[in-house]
Amino acid sequence: MEKFYVTTPIYYVNDKPHIGHAYTTVLADVLSRYHRLMGVETFFLTGTDEHGQKVQKAAERNGMSPKEQCDTTVVRFRELWEKLEITNDDFIRTTEGRHYKIVQEILQDLYDRGLIYKADYSGRYCVTCERFFTSRELGDCMSACPECSRETDEIIETNYFFKMSSYQEWLIDYIKTHPEFILPAFRANETLGFLRKPLDDLCISRPKSRLSWGIELPFDSDFVCYVWFDALVNYISAVGYRRDDANFAKWWPVSCHLIGKDILTTHTVYWPTMLKAMGLEMPESIFAHGWWLTGQSKMSKSAGNVVNPMEMAEKYGVDPFRFFLIAEMSLGQDASFSEEAFVVRYNSNLANDLGNLASRVLKMIIRECGGKVPVPGEPGEHENELSDTAALAVSEMEDAIRGMKLDRGIESVLNAVRAGNRYIELSAPWKLVKEGDTERLGTVLYTAAELLRIVSGLLFPVMPNKMCELRKSLGLKDVLPDIGRLKSWGVLMPGAECSDTAGLFPRIQTDKKKEGKKMTEDKQDTGLAPAEGCITIDEFFNAKLKTAKVLGAEGVDGTTKLLKLQISVGAENRQIVAGIAEHYSPEDVVGKNIVVVSNLKPARIRGIESNGMLLAAKQEGKLTLVTLDADAPSGLDVG
Repeated sequence: MEKFYVTTPIYYVNDKPHIGHAYTTVLADVLSRYHRLMGVETFFLTGTDEHGQKVQKAAERNGMSPKEQCDTTVVRFRELWEKLEITNDDFIRTTEGRHYKIVQEILQDLYDRGLIYKADYSGRYCVTCERFFTSRELGDCMSACPECSRETDEIIETNYFFKMSSYQEWLIDYIKTHPEFILPAFRANETLGFLRKPLDDLCISRPKSRLSWGIELPFDSDFVCYVWFDALVNYISAVGYRRDDANFAKWWPVSCHLIGKDILTTHTVYWPTMLKAMGLEMPESIFAHGWWLTGQSKMSKSAGNVVNPMEMAEKYGVDPFRFFLIAEMSLGQDASFSEEAFVVRYNSNLANDLGNLASRVLKMIIRECGGKVPVPGEPGEHENELSDTAALAVSEMEDAIRGMKLDRGIESVLNAVRAGNRYIELSAPWKLVKEGDTERLGTVLYTAAELLRIVSGLLFPVMPNKMCELRKSLGLKDVLPDIGRLKSWGVLMPGAECSDTAGLFPRIQTDKKKEGKKMTEDKQDTGLAPAEGCITIDEFFNAKLKTAKVLGAEGVDGTTKLLKLQISVGAENRQIVAGIAEHYSPEDVVGKNIVVVSNLKPARIRGIESNGMLLAAKQEGKLTLVTLDADAPSGLDVG
């Protein structure tokens, strides 16, 4: 039986949720919704991590007990998930008895089998990350935490240890022989890099004299369990481990653990060795996504640049916020968040593209066809092209879901929407009205409406409320889309009652409008053709231009025109293929600071993947690269 079990990390309750929490949870929700629509039985788990020193210190600051701190803060997570339309099947708290008792049973079993032992320990401890670090792990950082850069505390004490080191060679071999285990692949390489040096045993206890808030060790009441050993067990305690064998067998192993890259080691080293010691199967996949940045900096409370997801959802709407999170980040890479970027993407993708197409098609159906889906005539070349584009979007979105490339899937859907707008411009239904060609008008409007049906289904897991609204406007009785029917063309029933979307995605007013720039108000196009050859400012900014540095270059076998370039765009390294070999040798371009289109859809050129396009000027057959001063940093926005 095919199943899909997805988890988010469980979140600390020392503070209110931020955009990182929202992103991972929305991502899990979107994946869950897609799988449910595909007929796959799905279980989606999230929850809160409620033990440990961070929670205890937060409670002390707030003048309450740790349990009161947990009960107060967990409400904020539940409220946000409700606001963001999260459809989790379970919400686990590590203070619940169903989890607490399972952790103790696991600890007792490992202790009885000699896999946990007591020993003296000295090292440095980071309260923020709740982790001990050896001198090897600290390296040149000396006393600063390698994860969060905060000062660590030197601690000398007696503790209990899990024999994690005995599984090092097994884990290395498992990662190498299971390429889908840690994704993206470069994260697997990071873990293997960590495992090149001898693996230490894992300290799994804290003395109550230093930390009292935790799960008490069943074999020594003077100690509590290390918060990470406790927290990771939630993935199995929630689905019935040691309590409901049938349910556990149904869902384990998990299909995908979604995590942020900052907790890679705990999930790809600690967790697999724990599972191996328990005799359980490994997760099918552990997927580490990137960070949300402000400019080039990681969001952090101390820097004052954390985005409040509740405020964004209140200000701009839940569905557009969900759409931005999924469309903006390429899974595995970092992404930059700004309100300006949100507005640009919203106005371009949702207001100008999708909202405009829905508005102009539905208004014309209401005005010219009595508010009913018209009967189409025989399709011609342009109708067949549009149906092929829609079919491609369905196929590419399905591939994107399975390949964890949702931003590319969304871009394919948006390409179909843009093709729909071009089809309307080419077909000019307003002219058909004037000419009285009702048969051709019916074909054009039906074709565009059918495209909207498919688009509304593909984007439903990302924007469930808005796509329900669009589907109702198209006269569809089934609000929940049938993924199988999205692969068919001509499903929309002629005669179905349509209604106006009443501004599905009203444009967000920008400062340029307030300054008196000539732009439309919060109304969408009703069918007028734009000036030929012109684009809007939003369309221009949809192309992200960034500075990049060329790190390496070589020719492409079998061609005299192509160079394969390795470039850095800020902290990210990527590869592009450029047709500049007739004008530049590899030695000429290495070290140059260039400008690239960074959000171009990846393509394969001569079998080589290319992620971006460089900018160059051409005159009388001579090509010149667009370059910057030698000291210009890479990753800067251009425009």
